[in-house]
Amino acid sequence: MTIQTSYAEDVLTVRLTGEIDHHSAGGWRTAIDREAVCCHPRRLVLDFSDVSFMDSSGIGLVMGRYKLMRSWDGELRLTGLSRRLRQMMTLAGMDRLPVWEKGEKDETNE
Repeated sequence: MTIQTSYAEDVLTVRLTGEIDHHSAGGWRTAIDREAVCCHPRRLVLDFSDVSFMDSSGIGLVMGRYKLMRSWDGELRLTGLSRRLRQMMTLAGMDRLPVWEKGEKDETNE
C-alpha cells in the first residue's frame, strides 16, 4: 500500500497503489487528508490506475474524501478505475455523484 501525491494549480492528485481493504483504508484516509489539509486544493483527484483490489472500505474512503472536498466547496474526481472498480462504485450508487473524470464512467473496453 503506497500513495504518491502531487500538487499543481490548485489540484491535489493522489495515486493509490496496491489493495484497498479494511487494513489499509484507514492509513490511506489519514495520509490523503493530511495532504489535503496542507494544501487545501480546489480539486482532489484519486487515481486508481494501480489499485489491484478494493472492498467496501474503498467506497468509504472515496465517500469521506468526497464529503471533505464538498465541505471546502471543492470537488473530487476519480480516474484510472478498472472495469471491476467502476462496477463496484456504480453498485454503491456513486455513479450519481459528479466524481467521474470525463469519459471514465462510460469506458468499458478493458
